[in-house]
Amino acid sequence: MPETKRITLYSAEDSPFPHRVRLALEEAKAKYDLIEINLMNKEEWYEKKVYPGEGRVPVLIYGGPELPPDEVPSPEAVKVVESLVILEFLVDIFPEARLLPADPALRAKARLFAHLVDAKLLRPFMGMIFLQAPAESFLPVLETFQAMLPPTGYVAGEWSIGDAAFVPFLARLMMSLENGLGNFAPGVVQECLEALHSPRFARLRKYYEDNVARPSMAKTFNKDVVKQKMVERLERFRKTGVINSDMRFPVPAA
Repeated sequence: MPETKRITLYSAEDSPFPHRVRLALEEAKAKYDLIEINLMNKEEWYEKKVYPGEGRVPVLIYGGPELPPDEVPSPEAVKVVESLVILEFLVDIFPEARLLPADPALRAKARLFAHLVDAKLLRPFMGMIFLQAPAESFLPVLETFQAMLPPTGYVAGEWSIGDAAFVPFLARLMMSLENGLGNFAPGVVQECLEALHSPRFARLRKYYEDNVARPSMAKTFNKDVVKQKMVERLERFRKTGVINSDMRFPVPAA
């Protein structure tokens, strides 16, 4: 097997999107360099030199020499953007890691699950946490994902990129609810916590516990850092209406 080239990941610990990639890299036992980007006060060089016109994370650089944070990646290196695309790229360069199952039907299931997280979960997730949407605008969506899980194990039986796509959002959901961190409508936190700890979500709860127990999760999810960044993000949102580079809303009423 050809030797794997140097991997550099531009990441942000508080964002679920690069978290997806870090989970997959850890599951593959890959060696990689990590460059952290502060999304709340983004360095100018990042958008100019690494991801012109976008400035989002993650960005994975495959090949080239070691990268100082503020340098342009080597023209000999491959730049891969968008978290789901990067996950597929890692499947290809680490075939021995089995980041997708061997069975074609299960591979398709994992890929569909990952796609649906972005297509169906993201907006309701952000709506409940930031825009005071009711709990029942989100919980039925979560039930749909729960129904796609097998009786035991992970999305496609064994751990896969389907899990990498989903779990970072579950982790941030639980962190936000357990700490009351969000622009929640009155009563939503209690309603969600009661539901998530009820038989209604027993399968999802076990699935989440299984993922949290994996070494990849322990190494890539620092609750204290994510919590502090969420506090900062909420303060900015309440002043400006900005959630992230793609989402801006009227300033919420005090």
